[in-house]
Parts: sequence; structure tokens; C-alpha cells
Amino acid sequence: MDRPAVAELMSQVAAAVACRAAAVRADVYEVIIREIPQLRDDKPLLALLASSVDSNVDTCLQIMQHRIGLAAVPAPAAAVEYARRLAQRGTPLTALLRAYRVGHACFSDWVLSELARQADGAEMISATTRGMAGIVAGYIDQTSEEMVAAYTQERENWLRNRSAARAARIRDLLSGERIDVSAAEATLGYRLRQYHVGLVCWAGDAANQADEITRLEQAIAYVADQAACCGEPAFLPHDESSAWAWLPLGIRDRFEGVAASTAGADADIHFAFGDTAKGTAGFRITHRQAVAAQAVALAAAPPVPRVVTFSEVAPVAMMLGSSDLLRAWVLGTLAALATDDDHHARLRATLLVFLQTGGSYKTTAEQLTLHKNTVQYRIRKAEESLGRPVGDNRHDVELALQASHWLGSAVLRPAGTPAAAGHNR
Repeated sequence: MDRPAVAELMSQVAAAVACRAAAVRADVYEVIIREIPQLRDDKPLLALLASSVDSNVDTCLQIMQHRIGLAAVPAPAAAVEYARRLAQRGTPLTALLRAYRVGHACFSDWVLSELARQADGAEMISATTRGMAGIVAGYIDQTSEEMVAAYTQERENWLRNRSAARAARIRDLLSGERIDVSAAEATLGYRLRQYHVGLVCWAGDAANQADEITRLEQAIAYVADQAACCGEPAFLPHDESSAWAWLPLGIRDRFEGVAASTAGADADIHFAFGDTAKGTAGFRITHRQAVAAQAVALAAAPPVPRVVTFSEVAPVAMMLGSSDLLRAWVLGTLAALATDDDHHARLRATLLVFLQTGGSYKTTAEQLTLHKNTVQYRIRKAEESLGRPVGDNRHDVELALQASHWLGSAVLRPAGTPAAAGHNR
């Protein structure tokens, strides 16, 4: 087949289609927005999508009409900018690539229909069809690669910049500085004027996977889903193996079922929760509570608790300012009852429940699944170890028992070590 004749026919077909370019562009645009809902529903970008379609159609026609080599043709600026905007919005790259495939098919129909009108020889039509198909496919392939590169680079930059902006906003919130609430909400993509629960999430010591932050983000998203939160959590990496988050509760002023909401997450991931709190001040307070609860969990004797809530450990958390002072106070308050062995551990556990239930032998027995006589025996032995009745200084005793419950050997006396003189009060 005469190659110059084929090239001339392609040029004539392209020129004829170019005379109806407005109709071609409109047809390609309509097919794309009909077939790809993700692009159709992004109203602010429809004008840029139209410009991208226009420039791609015109460029492809010019390549065929003027026999321009693909190597000399960069991607249209409007097309590149459209790819960048989609990346900023988080629209899947697959939607953009599908737009090129759909547009390719529609554009090809136009040029092939025009070819059928201008040529009648089967051999010439076949050769020209192959030539045009190669040019269009080559253009689409080359442009698609540039779109992928533009999208990927912009997505990385956008996420990096957004993460930095969000971190700065959160730091401002946590510092208690005056802020523009609406601007902060826009940056975070999170409503501040609602109830929240602060959460600290971290991977255990044995965890050393390549992308711990992704695992933590997935775990927090799982908890939010199980807790039926009213939106996406605010998430901020803290270091390579821990993260801070806030769960949005809307008008709900309670967060219940903590254990159930974390049950399906990876077993080596730990959670510390603050209490439910409202507004920008609550955003700050519940976070501080979660951090304090984590401090108790990390100070505890192994194994580290998987889930801890501030409401469980509030007194202990507030006593953790000086571990040396806290240990000395626990030893002085509990005397021999602070001995770190199984026998005294049973006495401490029983006495703690006894005090928490208002001194009820019956309720204590029911909660611990013990006989009432066993409870009475253990309370008597606990009093002997304390060196005084449990009613004396009972609030200090209860706090010391809570500290020993959560912190274990960190605040207890090793077995076989006598209590220091003068510690019984």
C-alpha cells in the first residue's frame, strides 16, 4: 500500500473531523460523564474536564492532519491540571484512566466514520484504519503515562502538605491557642463542634512491620466503624509506631463498648481512650486523658494491657508524675500487703473489689465468684498485712490498690523483702 497515500487520506479525514470538532468534543465529554459517575459528580471540576477533553481531541486531530511525531507532543496543560486536581480530591486514578479509554473509543468512532465516507477501497480503508488506530492508541498511551506521573506526584505532594497542615492545626488546638474553628475544621476535614473521644494507638514492642502507621490508621478506622462514629476520625501519626486520633460522636455524649470495638483489630496493637468531651476544649482534654491512660499502660508490669480507658485509671494516671514518689507512697500505704507474690495479689484484688462495692461481702463474693466466707477470710488477712482495719484511711488504700492493680511490680515490694519499719499507718 502506498504510504504517502495513506498519510494523505489520514490528513484529509482529520481535517474533515476537525471541521466538526465541537461536536466531537461534546460527544466525548458526554460519554465520559455518563460512563464514569465519579467524574460526573465532581461538579467543580466539570469545566476543567471539558477543557481536558477539548485539548486532547484537538491535539490528536492535529497530529494526524499535520503528521506530527508523537515524541514532539507533550500532554495538554488542561489535561495535566485535571489529573492534578483529581489527585488532590482523592479521586481514584482508575477513574481517570478509564476516561481515556472511553474517550479513545468515542473519538475513534468519529474518525472511522469519516474514513468510511471518504474512501471506498477495502485495502485503502484497512491500511488507513491501521494507521489512524496506531496514532490514536500511541497518543493515548503516551498521554496516559504522563497523566499517571502527574497524578502520582501531585497525590504524594498533596498528602505530604495536607499532613503538615493538619499537624500544625492539631498542635494549635492542643496548645489551647485561639483558633479559627471553621478554618481548622476545613483543614482537618473534621467537625470540632461535636463530642469526641481521644485515642492513642500504638504497636507492641515485637511489631516491626514496614508500615506501622498504615496499620494503626486501619486499626483506628476499624474501631470508628465498630463504634458507629458519625464521620471519619481525625488521625495524626505521632512517631513511627504510634498515632493519635479523635473519634467523632456527633451529639452522642457517651462512648461504650470499648472492648467490643477493638476486638477485631490486630492483636499486637494497643489502645488508650480518653473520656467523651465536647468542642475544641473537649478535643484537647480527651486527648490529654488518652495520653495519660497510655502512660499508665506503658508503666504497667508486663504484659502491657491491650485496651485501657482514662476512666479506669484516672487516679493512677494523675499520680504518675513521679514514679519514685508513687512507689514509696504505695508501699507506705499498703505495708506488707504490697508484697509482690501470688498470695498478697489475691488479697489485694479481693480488697479492691470490697472497697469499690462499698464494703459488701456478698457483692464482692458475687463479682469474684467466691464463697462469702472466702471473701471474709481474705479481708481479714488483708487487714493483718495492712496492720490496721480496712476502714482506716480507706480512700488512700483504695487508690494504692488501684495503682498496684495497674502498675504491678513497678510499685510493689519484691517477695521476701520485709516492709520497712514505720510504714504501717
